[in-house]
Amino acid sequence: MTPFKAGVLALTTLVLVGYFGFTKADPFANPYQLKAMFRDVQSLKRNAPVRIAGVDVGKVKKIEPKGRGAAEVTMELSDDALPIHDDARAQIRSRIFLEGNFFIDVKPGSPSTGSLDDGSTLPITQTASTVTLPEILDVLDSDVRTDLQTFLHEYGTVALQGGGAKAFNRAIPAFEPAYRYGALTNDALLGVEPDRDIQRVLRGQQRTFGALSSNPQALEELVTDLNVTAGAIASQDTALAAAVPALRDTLRVGYPALGALNAALPTLRTFAREAIPGVRSSVPALDAAIPWFTQARGLVQQSELKGLAADLRHAVPSLVKLNTRLVPFLHQLRALSSCTNHVLVPFAESDIPSIEDGNSGHSVRAQINRSFVGLAGESRVNDANTPVFHIQGVNPFKLATGRVEPAAPLDANMPPSHRPDVACETQDPPNLQAPGGDATQFGGGP
Repeated sequence: MTPFKAGVLALTTLVLVGYFGFTKADPFANPYQLKAMFRDVQSLKRNAPVRIAGVDVGKVKKIEPKGRGAAEVTMELSDDALPIHDDARAQIRSRIFLEGNFFIDVKPGSPSTGSLDDGSTLPITQTASTVTLPEILDVLDSDVRTDLQTFLHEYGTVALQGGGAKAFNRAIPAFEPAYRYGALTNDALLGVEPDRDIQRVLRGQQRTFGALSSNPQALEELVTDLNVTAGAIASQDTALAAAVPALRDTLRVGYPALGALNAALPTLRTFAREAIPGVRSSVPALDAAIPWFTQARGLVQQSELKGLAADLRHAVPSLVKLNTRLVPFLHQLRALSSCTNHVLVPFAESDIPSIEDGNSGHSVRAQINRSFVGLAGESRVNDANTPVFHIQGVNPFKLATGRVEPAAPLDANMPPSHRPDVACETQDPPNLQAPGGDATQFGGGP
């Protein structure tokens, strides 16, 4: 190597060692970068410290304006600051008097959320700036100061001196039940299971606030609409003043109703507690019913209902006439159904006593079906007089002894009385306990 090359190499080495020695930069390091959007970076400077819990974990590398006063700040963080989670927050805060300038205070977020990758950006909804004394003085402009003076004047000289203090003193006795009911309300808000219900409420609020913060434009419009509504109400001060006495009268009339509502709350609480299993079991029922609702919605849509209404327009008058004419028939049908339930069915299910061995205790419906078998087996013969057919109705051995069943009536020419004026449903089922024995006991021959 020539002396010139050796001198150039030595000089370059000395320059690099001096640069890295004074700047403390590590050319082989790849630091973690985190970006954050701020509405106002105030007097934040490049190389300002980044702290977590008061400990320096990095510094500001770049500040880029993004329009409308906002700026994007790029920070380099050491490995000690990691991990940074999705719900991390960053705030520009002023340093102590001797330090001067500002620094960025980073809160890494909760471990239950995911971690941010290198180069991720915190949205403007997760950043904030410190309110300084000049900003406070800037807010208290002449209009705000005038409004504050007006409020103090109205409250001190008009409200209190015009009878407001006495009215406030008269209202103090009502504070006790209000505080008691407030304590009961706060206790009820703890839920049935305080260790779990409060957590559920907080999780629900977190999801709600997360949904609101995910759409800054909608949240801004909501605040604007509330401001417009409040301004419209404030502009009607005369109407508001006239509404206060009406509100007093409304409360006086509504207080008994509120007392009755308060008395009903224990019953309502019991009902709500008992209804919890039903509400939980209704989810599968709703899941099964939703497809049916979807199909039913198609049936009641306008295109379907038009055709149905046109068809029903011609059919409904005839259906009305039919329903009117069916009223007498339904009266008879009801009587027939009642007679069947109270007389005919008990009769068909009753047992027939018999003197024949093996034939006693059989139900009427069974014996009726057996008679069809005997009729089907009849044989037709002819003699010199007339055609006849024979069926077996009574055991011939029983006939040979002169015993018949059921016994014949005492006078065969006098049937039972016919009473069409007595409803069938009010009568007793037939009595099958007819006497049996020698035919001569009942007026017959041997």
